[in-house]
Amino acid sequence: MNYRRWIFVAILLFGIGIAFGLTTPASITRLLSEELTALEEFSGILAPFTLSTVIFIFIKNAVVLLFSFAFSPVFCLVPILTLTVNGWLVAWVSTIIVEEKSLGFVLAGLLPHGIIELPALFIGEAAALSFGAMVVVLIIRHGWSLLTSFVRKGRIRILLMPVLFTIVGIFPTIIILALLNEQTRLIVIDSLRQNLKYLSLAVALMLPAAVIETYITPLLIT
Repeated sequence: MNYRRWIFVAILLFGIGIAFGLTTPASITRLLSEELTALEEFSGILAPFTLSTVIFIFIKNAVVLLFSFAFSPVFCLVPILTLTVNGWLVAWVSTIIVEEKSLGFVLAGLLPHGIIELPALFIGEAAALSFGAMVVVLIIRHGWSLLTSFVRKGRIRILLMPVLFTIVGIFPTIIILALLNEQTRLIVIDSLRQNLKYLSLAVALMLPAAVIETYITPLLIT
């Protein structure tokens, strides 16, 4: 699938999360209100207008993108969850704050850095979805042939397979076998190279977003 289409898929998943957040029952909202209060207290520790806050926010967002990309070959579950959960949180928290404050307060708190952070999230998670889906399709199509050809290539490899199964499981083992096969390795490396470019762009965009969230957003909501 074309990378641009994965951008739309990422936006769609985020939108699904928003829909869930807007329709979250009030009973669940009250149940989670204590967690929201604890989160607010924790965020208060990170005082605005400090370099350490910029670094913390940037690292947090960058780690989310890198983690999603690294584990995307496991059926794309991590990027899917990342997008939907983030959408749900934005909608859920916004709904609570609108009731307590106003819509303008929410927009002032989200828009300045969100204009950069959300596109960065979509770009990074689209790269994760693109790479992960490619690996999954590759394994579904060639997984069995990779296993059988690997077995036929000698006793050492036959002994290696149970070790891999024990350490990382069946699915990651097939990924490892795919990387050991020259033809599939070239496909994986080419996709990895292309998607890492988009991932790098997304991580880079998280830095100005963190700066805006630290130095500009607090001015707008005080």
